[in-house]
This record gives sequence, C-alpha cells and structure tokens, in this order.
Amino acid sequence: MFINGILVLGIIVSFVWYFYFKTKQLRATLPIRKKWYTAKASVCLGAFILFFGINFLVIYQSAITYVVSILFILIGGYFMYHNYKAAKHYGQFVQEELNLNQ
Repeated sequence: MFINGILVLGIIVSFVWYFYFKTKQLRATLPIRKKWYTAKASVCLGAFILFFGINFLVIYQSAITYVVSILFILIGGYFMYHNYKAAKHYGQFVQEELNLNQ
C-alpha cells in the first residue's frame, strides 16, 4: 500500500508540472522558448503515463493488466527520453534567443 501512495503522489506531481509547463508554453512569445516549454511539458506527460502504468500494474493483477501496463510504461518512457533530449537541445538556445530579442 505504501508503494501505491508513492505512485499516486508521482502521478499528481507529474500532472501538476505538466499543467505548469503547458501554461508557460501558451504564455511564451519567443519560438524557441515555446518549443522548450513544450518539450518539458511532454517529459512530465511521459512521467504521468509511466507512473500510471506502474500504479495500474501494482493495483490489478491479470494478464490484460500486464499488457496494458507494459504498453503505458513503454510509451511513457519513450516520451520522457525523447522529449528530455529535445528540452536539453532547446535549452541551449533559450538564453541566446532572449539576448537577441531584447
């Protein structure tokens, strides 16, 4: 039951961070900064899907659950990995773009 609480906390925190970065993305005016926030929001969405898949696996024990959970874990892990690399790439240019537009 303790692991379930940690996973639910991870689900809630990742969703809150997703909402935060999505709001920052909508308010951003500079294109690179907007892409950077989009990538960071997608990392949080991937974490949400990953935690949800692990939590689903912990709570329910059946063959269908294993298939669905593995699918969620793989998709969440891919989202996190791919968008982390994108956020790291765009993060290099955020300060430069800010300096150019001042």
